Amino acid sequence: QVQLVESGGGLVQAGGSLRLSCVASGSMLSIDDMGWYRQAPGKQRELVARITRDSRTNYADSVKGRFTISRDNAKKSVYLSMNSLKPEDTAVYYCNADLLFTAWGRYYDYWGQGTQVTVSS
Repeated sequence: QVQLVESGGGLVQAGGSLRLSCVASGSMLSIDDMGWYRQAPGKQRELVARITRDSRTNYADSVKGRFTISRDNAKKSVYLSMNSLKPEDTAVYYCNADLLFTAWGRYYDYWGQGTQVTVSS
């Protein structure tokens, strides 16, 4: 079964750092865009960062200069390095990937289970 397996969330003090990892497991032909999204309590899910298969990136304005998204295509993984964390970064962070299973098929959106990031004041 195809899964996006996340790790790296936790509790950190303001100003600290965390690195989130997401590994796509199972059988797939290729992975296109990958990204990280987050959902804070009482808020809608929002894009944090996204990266194409050739490593072009874009970021939410709120995280530019603090977060870095990267990927390792050989490992089918995407990472989010989070620095200078703020309490407002507190959210459940979700990995997203567009997966291709057949050359003639379409890409399907897959989501990780989410990992909690809590930043204390």
